[in-house]
Amino acid sequence: MASFPASPDQVPLTSGNARVKEARKLARRSFRAEQRLFLVDGPKAVEGALSVAGCVVEVFATTAGTAAATEKYPALAAAAPTWTLVDDRALASLSDSVSPAGLVAVCRFLDRPLTHLLGPSSADPVGTRLVSICADVRDPGNAGTVVRTSDAAGADLVVFAGSSVDAYNPKTVRASVGSLFHLPIAVEADPAVAVRTAQQAGLTVLAADGAGELDLYDADELLARPTAWLFGNEAWGLPAELAALADHRIRIPIHGRAESLNLSTAAALCLYASARAQRT
Repeated sequence: MASFPASPDQVPLTSGNARVKEARKLARRSFRAEQRLFLVDGPKAVEGALSVAGCVVEVFATTAGTAAATEKYPALAAAAPTWTLVDDRALASLSDSVSPAGLVAVCRFLDRPLTHLLGPSSADPVGTRLVSICADVRDPGNAGTVVRTSDAAGADLVVFAGSSVDAYNPKTVRASVGSLFHLPIAVEADPAVAVRTAQQAGLTVLAADGAGELDLYDADELLARPTAWLFGNEAWGLPAELAALADHRIRIPIHGRAESLNLSTAAALCLYASARAQRT
């Protein structure tokens, strides 16, 4: 039941409050997975979460002086299913930011089974044109940036596969800059299953591989097709056996002396090349 507006005489919860303590446990991946809940930090991210029906469970809002969140963000307060006042110390204990912005929301997981999004039971597999598959991507900043870039390039889905970082890691959520709430997310334990599922849905799987047989600049005919891009680990890229499952391996040309490109930069080039080709 909605609790807005919060009563002006409501005593703000402290960091020792049982609800705050329970929410604080969501900093641990194991507890997030058990509860299927995660924390979202800051007004922009909370706004994004509130745009997804049923995502937000509760918003903790600071009461600090002129920075009191209820006064600063009345629209968010009105939209929140539960708006709970907390003191500064409690809010800081829920945030991993150096300077917390005054709002932290407890949200429900967003991911859906990959077969529901791409398999025979999905609503519109034929309409899926562009997918990102992150295979063993460990850095949360990179993972969040891939989500953000996929959103910007008009992708239909992002898959976190294998031992990739948790999609709900606070740094991943922050690096996505709200895009986590804009497009479907799937989690698949086996990257090979993710590749085969994409292929069975009619997508051409392209592995981003520095040793690929095709140059990105020469791949427009492939890029114009419904495509799933396969991106590997930041340090060692794609295992040979996984890259071999892709329909083609695509290399990004390196014209200077740099050894390679950062994963999120490479993903941006690949995704935007697809976006251009599919819209020509």
